[in-house]
Amino acid sequence: RLALGWFLMCAGVHGVLEGYFSLRHRELPVDPALCVSPLFSRSDDFTVAMETVTAWAWGPLSFLTFLAFLRRHPTRYVLQLLVSLGQLYGDVLYFATEALAGWSHSDPHPLYFWGYFVGLNGVWVLVPGALLADACRHLAAAQRALDRPRHKAH
Repeated sequence: RLALGWFLMCAGVHGVLEGYFSLRHRELPVDPALCVSPLFSRSDDFTVAMETVTAWAWGPLSFLTFLAFLRRHPTRYVLQLLVSLGQLYGDVLYFATEALAGWSHSDPHPLYFWGYFVGLNGVWVLVPGALLADACRHLAAAQRALDRPRHKAH
């Protein structure tokens, strides 16, 4: 149930919030009236490209993963692995590029830095990491079951 909620929430966040950013990123920094502009302190080429992939790939795939779990579709753990790996990779790159830039895009206020930048973005490291491990465990169990020797009835 938690995975269902996670993937549905991700479909919304990736599709709506990050989709909006990928389409309107040029306008966000100059329009402080937009309610989402403080959420996107970076609009460099890397962040725009990453958020665009996140919005238009991981958003729909998150919803597809949600549906696959609802319907107990055989591809559900493959989708979980794919989406979780993509989310984890994107977030690690987001943190790494910011660190390499000397944290120049991070608001120095402790509440913003630790609450939003580290805390909220860190969720996309922890949860996908756990879901990635879970998918690997399920897929390995399925493969073990297929690899067991079959006894023929005589």
